[in-house]
Amino acid sequence: MKLSTVVVRMGLGAALVLGAQACASRQPVAESSASSERAPEDLSAYYPLAVGNQWTYRINGRADKSVTVRIVKEEGGYFQDNQGGQLTVDSFGVRDLKRYLLRGPLTEGTQWTNVVSVSSTERYRILQANVPCDTAARAFGACVRVEARNRVDAETTLINDLTFAQGVGLVRMELFVERSGGERMPQTSLELTSYTVRNAGAEARPGDSR
Repeated sequence: MKLSTVVVRMGLGAALVLGAQACASRQPVAESSASSERAPEDLSAYYPLAVGNQWTYRINGRADKSVTVRIVKEEGGYFQDNQGGQLTVDSFGVRDLKRYLLRGPLTEGTQWTNVVSVSSTERYRILQANVPCDTAARAFGACVRVEARNRVDAETTLINDLTFAQGVGLVRMELFVERSGGERMPQTSLELTSYTVRNAGAEARPGDSR
């Protein structure tokens, strides 16, 4: 796997893809350190999915470089966006074709593992829950911050730091490469600058840029 491939895909708006080498699967294999029972929270609030919803992010903090992710259709229970992403929310959490991006309970320390291929295992942990967060779009009162780790080899681990805001979705993504000594090297970041979101059957709710 080339690290540059992951970084490029992240920067182009496929911010939810960790590990470009993973084989696509309609059903991710996930193991949770929490109870194996279904999460009681309605996690759809942390990634509202409806055709027409869109999020615009600035890339690497640059005002002149941005990407807009727009949901263009729903097919087979998945909402597909203009960047090639596919997302759904089931009784366990928010996921794409390969992995759960967010699972309950939404409390600090909740962990789960996604086995996305024979050679690729991703380990997720909630770092913060129900905390405020600030973005270029606006400040949000209830956010969840998730760290995803994917060990590439003995010397290299990919770390994806994802922040979700209740009622909005993904508002921040930071990708790092961590070397064996613990040094983290920033690779790509996305920060929300504007959005238009509605829940299924609800009116669109725009978010203004600053």
